[in-house]
Formats: sequence, structure tokens, C-alpha cells
Amino acid sequence: MSETSFFSDMLQSIADQGRRLLALGPREGAATLQLQDRGGVEKLCETLLSSRGEASGIAIAKAILDRWDGFDDRDRAAFMRMLLERFGPNAEALDRAIDAHRAEPSERTAQALHAAAEPRRQELIRRLNLAPAGMSTLMRMRETLLRLKADDPALGAVDDDFAHLFGSWFNRGFLVLKPIDWTSPANVLEKIIRYEAVHEIRDWDELRRRVAPDDRRCFAFFHPRLIDEPLIFVEVALTTSMPAAVDEVLDPGRAPIRAGAASAAIFYSISNCQEGLRGVSFGNFLIKQVVEDLRRDLPEIATFVTLSPVPGFAAWLGREIEDDDSEAIAAEDRAVLAAVADKNWPDDSAAVERLRPVLTRACAWYLLNARNTRGMAADPVARFHLGNGARLERVNFLADRSPRGLRQAHGMMVNYLYELGDIEANHEAFVGRGEVVASSSVKRLVKPGKAAVAAPGAGRKSGKGADRKELAP
Repeated sequence: MSETSFFSDMLQSIADQGRRLLALGPREGAATLQLQDRGGVEKLCETLLSSRGEASGIAIAKAILDRWDGFDDRDRAAFMRMLLERFGPNAEALDRAIDAHRAEPSERTAQALHAAAEPRRQELIRRLNLAPAGMSTLMRMRETLLRLKADDPALGAVDDDFAHLFGSWFNRGFLVLKPIDWTSPANVLEKIIRYEAVHEIRDWDELRRRVAPDDRRCFAFFHPRLIDEPLIFVEVALTTSMPAAVDEVLDPGRAPIRAGAASAAIFYSISNCQEGLRGVSFGNFLIKQVVEDLRRDLPEIATFVTLSPVPGFAAWLGREIEDDDSEAIAAEDRAVLAAVADKNWPDDSAAVERLRPVLTRACAWYLLNARNTRGMAADPVARFHLGNGARLERVNFLADRSPRGLRQAHGMMVNYLYELGDIEANHEAFVGRGEVVASSSVKRLVKPGKAAVAAPGAGRKSGKGADRKELAP
């Protein structure tokens, strides 16, 4: 039995003991604590915050989370509203702490002010995490919260508390990097198939082609409390060159090479597995750790590069085509780009040749200049890799002919190069100055007179819908 399984069983035993001590009954304690109404749930939450006993606290936390699992959408929305309105900072305590610090500024009064300013729901969430399977339930709870927040922006305050706590609980120091191969547990492999977000894995044979050959690797981050749940994983192809199309990596008829013969590692898919952890950044740690592991085991590999989608490109291009004043699309290109409206254009060799220079040029402009409403690079994948210190190395025309690739990016893909000696400088250029560090070949794609780099806020805004949550290489 694993340590995690033992820990979970121990928590369950403590929760059961706590139920008996509180006379809650075997299910949710509805008779004693009135779980059948929302006021009863609020009372449970207050009781949990005031609880001093470990067994009783775990039992109450489990009762609350069990109740949450049985809620319908209306009740879940009401629960989140309750957290917002009833479990914020204690206003009276906060006023006293502010007055005390103004009267006598000191480290002691500052700490008291900090404690008083913390919303009570943060401590409530911490205590809910004590329940068996508490962490996984809280992640699902935040998935719901993220959906609710779209229609009720005030719930952003509650989400800030979840994100703050998750940022601590899923700190890199708690994460474990594990290789995934064909001998990994079947339930983990099944989740790799389910969570793959970039290049669909259609069946077990296709999964085997991605994790079993000597020139393929897959790595995932796990948390000790979620031992069989990958948080994020990366698929890696070991090659002798930088691929320009995804078929070069995923072709079922390709001839594998020995890992020791490879000189390049290609990150061709990164998938976030848990929607409830959106915004918790550990993808950068994943890449750095995988690079370190590969360099240790395969010192011949000198090139670390991605083959990445461009998920925001098609939507952005559609808006630019409709804008007669577009800075990105030249007048002579507009008529040519009309061909992308025909879904069969990739099968028309004449259309392909007309579109090749125009789409490639437009994609380069988008990656170098387009900004979202917050002044950041418009493409989410670009933000991820540029923010981690990669260089925009090459734009690849018609590199992904899958329905998703054509729908999101008209088949365009990008290589981001991780030059180990330049990572810190590239990161500072992007984060500090908003500069997209790119190869000279990419910069040359942008027509003369068009800026190749732009500070935050410069260039055209990408508009609604371009700032996606998606994370992929």
C-alpha cells in the first residue's frame, strides 16, 4: 500500500470517528446539523471554523464536501455567494486592527492587520482540505467557480482565495516529476488519453506509439495527495532535426531511432489536466525539469525546441480580414486570404501555393505584434513559451492538417527554441519590456515598415475571445 493510500485511509478513519463523536450519522449528519437547507451548510462552515478537535474537524469538512457533491447548479452558485458574502474578513476586527496600526505602527500591529484582513473563507478552504479526497473535491469546486465567475464577476474575490491557496499547495517543491511509459499503471495511461489537449490520442495503439518507442518520452507532474492524477504532462520526440510538421512526429509508419542517436528533443504537446488549477503556473517548471532530466540521461541532445500550435491565429485573422484599416493585412493579401473560407483549400494545390506566403506572413505579424486587451502577446501558447525564455524560431505553413489545427490556426504551427544560455535574457526581454525575441528569419517575414517587436499595449488588440486558457507547446 502506498503512503498516499495509507494517509487517505487514515483520514477516512479519523472522519468516521469524528462523525461518531458528533453523532452525525453515517452519511451527512442531516438530522443534527440541518444539512437539508443552505442555512444548515452555513452553520456547518461556521462550526468547522470554530472546531478545535482534529477528528471532529475532518468529519465536518467531509460532511460539507459530501453535501457539495450533491448540490445542483443553483445550490452551488448559492454556496459560492455565501462564501463571498458571509465568509469575508471580519469587518469589526479589521477596523480595530487598522486603528491599532495607525496608533502604533509596528511589526506586531502590522501582522495583526494582515491576519484580520484575510477573508475567513481562506481558513475555511484550508480546513476543507483536511477531508479525505479534500484536495480533489476543492479542485472540482474551483472548476464550478470559474464558470460561475464568468456571469458573476464579484465571485472573482472568492476565486482569488482559491488561487492563492492552490499556488501554495501546488508549489513546485511539492510536485513530483514522473516518466510515463507503456509500463505505467493503466489508470494513469487512460488519463493521458483523456487529458491530451493538443493532438488527440484516438486509441491505445496510438498511445503506445507515443510512449513506448525508444525515441519517445512522456513526463508528468503529480502531487503527493493526488497520486494517480497527472496535473500536467509533456510529450517529447527525440529526433535528429527540428520538425516542420506534426506528421513528422506522429506518422504511424515512421521508423524509430535509438535515443542515443538523437540530437534534438521536440516538445510537441503540453496538456494541463486539471481545469480547477487554471492559472497555477507549473508548466515552466515542467519544461525546465524535463530538460535537466534529458540532458542528464542523453548528453548528446543539444537542441530543445517545441512544435507548437497557434490557437488564436484563425480568430484574429478573421477579424483583421474584416477590418479595412488593418495594419497587419496588406490590401493585396486580402483577396488571397478569402480562400481560407473554403474548408477544402488545403486539398487545392493552387490555393495552397497562393496562401503559403500570405498566411506565413500574417502568422508572423500576429506572433510578433498582436496584443490582447491586457497588452500581452495575444496568443496563449506564445505567452507561455516566450515568458519561459524561449525564442520564436520558425513559422511552419500547413504543419497541422487536423480539423482542430485548421480550425484554430489554418494549419500553422511554430517552433520555439529553448537556447539554454539565453533563457534568462529572453525571459526578461519579454516580461520586462514586452519584446518578442525572434529569429531573423521570422522577423524578415514581416513586410518592411511593420514593427517586428512591440511593447505591451502596442500593436493591434486581439479582441474578445483571443485570451484563451489553453496551454500547449
